[in-house]
Amino acid sequence: MVSSNWRASKPVDVTPGLTRLDKVLAVARCWRGPRGAQRLMPGGWAHSLRAWACQTPRPLACSCGAAGNVFSLQQVWTPVVVLNGLAAVREALVYRSQDTADRPPLAVYEHLGYGPRAEGVILARYGDAWREQRRFSLTTLRNFGLGKKSLEQWVTEEASCLCAAFADQAGRPFSPMDLLNKAVSNVIASLTFGCRFEYNDPRIIKLLDLTEDGLKEEFNLVRKVVEAVPVLLSIPGLAAKVVPGQKAFMTLVDELIAEQKMTRDPTQPPRHLTDAFLDEVKEAKGNPESSFNDENLRLVVADLFSAGMVTTSTTLAWALLLMILHPDVQRRVQQEIDEVIGQVRRPEMGDQALMPFTVAVVHEVQRFADIVPLGLLHMTSRDIEVQGFHVPKGTTLITNLSSVLKDETVWEKPFRFHPEHFLDAQGRFVKQEAFIPFSAGRRACLGEPLARMELFLFFTSLLQHFSFSVPAGQPRPSDHGVFVALVTPAPYQLCAVPR
Repeated sequence: MVSSNWRASKPVDVTPGLTRLDKVLAVARCWRGPRGAQRLMPGGWAHSLRAWACQTPRPLACSCGAAGNVFSLQQVWTPVVVLNGLAAVREALVYRSQDTADRPPLAVYEHLGYGPRAEGVILARYGDAWREQRRFSLTTLRNFGLGKKSLEQWVTEEASCLCAAFADQAGRPFSPMDLLNKAVSNVIASLTFGCRFEYNDPRIIKLLDLTEDGLKEEFNLVRKVVEAVPVLLSIPGLAAKVVPGQKAFMTLVDELIAEQKMTRDPTQPPRHLTDAFLDEVKEAKGNPESSFNDENLRLVVADLFSAGMVTTSTTLAWALLLMILHPDVQRRVQQEIDEVIGQVRRPEMGDQALMPFTVAVVHEVQRFADIVPLGLLHMTSRDIEVQGFHVPKGTTLITNLSSVLKDETVWEKPFRFHPEHFLDAQGRFVKQEAFIPFSAGRRACLGEPLARMELFLFFTSLLQHFSFSVPAGQPRPSDHGVFVALVTPAPYQLCAVPR
C-alpha cells in the first residue's frame, strides 16, 4: 500500500529520494520543441512521477512555485501537464471544457469489463456514450428525489439511524469512520436498489471492505507501472493480481443487480436507478451504438457506490475531527442549530438559509480537508493553449485542486481551519470562487448536489444530538491527513455525549 502524510501546512518536497524504478519509468527530458511562435511550458525531469503515480500532492505543490502555474512532465511516452492555481484550472476545465473533458485510456480497466460502449460514467471517454450516461444519471437522480423531498427524507431517516448507532456507543471512545461509511452507503443503496442495509448486515460490511480494497489498488505502485507500460498486462495472470479487490467488488455488484432483476416487475414504474436503467436497456435493444447494456449497468452502479460513498463519508470524518479540535466552533454550530431547528425537529435543507455559520463550517471542512487534491485525470482532445502555453492533443492533465483550495493569495489562513473564509463582515455566508472541491467544467462531480445534501443533513443531525470531544486521557489527534486513495484523517477516536 502506498501512503503518505499530508499536512495541512506548507508542503515539503520529498522527491529527492528517487528509487531505481522511478528512474526507469521517468524519461529525463524537458518538454521543449523547435523555437517558434508557440510558447512551450517549463519541463524537466519527470522526477515528480512518483507524485503523479501515487497521486501524492506534496511534490506538485512545491513544484508550483519553481515551475509556475503550468508545467510539464513526461511519464514514459505519456506527456503530462500539471495545472496550478485558479486561473489555469478554470481556463482549462471551464473555458476550454469541451477540449479537456476526455479521460486518458487506462488498459487495466479492460480487465474489469470496460469496453467501447461500457465505460460507466466517471472514467468514460468523452463522447456520445458519456453524454448519454451522464444525462441518464442526472435525470434519474432527479426523478428519484434529487432536489425533491423524497431524497431529503431518505437522508434524514438515515441520519436518525446513524444517530442511534452513535448513541449505542454510550459515550465511550470510538472511531466514527465505519458508521459514517455505512450511513452514506445506505443513501446510495436507496437510490440504486431502493433499499438500505442494517449496519450489521454482512453485505454492507463486505461492500465497504471491497470498496476500500479497490481504492487502495487504484494507487498501488505496481498498478501505476502497468498503466504506464500496458504491454506488461499481457503477462499471464498479472492483471488478476493487480485488481483483485476491484474484481471482487464488481462480483458483489453483479449479485446485487441480479437480486433486483429477480424482483422487478417490468409492467410497473421503475423503483430505483437500476430499474430505470433496465428499462433503457430494453428500449435500446438492437441498437449497437447505445451505451445502455448489462455490461454498462454494473459499471454505472459501481461508479455511484465507489465515488458517492467514500468521498462524503471521509468529509464527514474530517468534520467531526475538526469539531473536537475546535470546540468553540462546535458550540457556535450547536447554538445556531438550537436557534433555528431546536432539539426535536429534524434538520431540513431549507434551514441552510438561516444558518450561515453552519454552512460556512461545512464549506471550510471541505476546503481544509482537501480530500481529492489532484482531482481526476483529464486529457486534451485537441491542441489548446492554457495560460499562453501550448498543450498538444492527447496530453494528460493533472488539475492541482489543492493549489486552488490552499492558495495563499486567495485565503486569509489557507493552512488553518477558519470558517470565516466563507463569512462576510456581517456574518453572512459568502461562496468563494476558489472553492472547487468538486472540480469544475463538464466533468465536475456528478453527485455534487447529493453530496451537499448529505453533508449538511448528516452534520447538523449529529451536532443536534451530540457534543463531541477528545476522549479523556488520549492525546489531541492530529489534523494532518494521510494520503492513500483520498486524504483521510489519521485514525482517531472521539466521545459522543448526548445533548
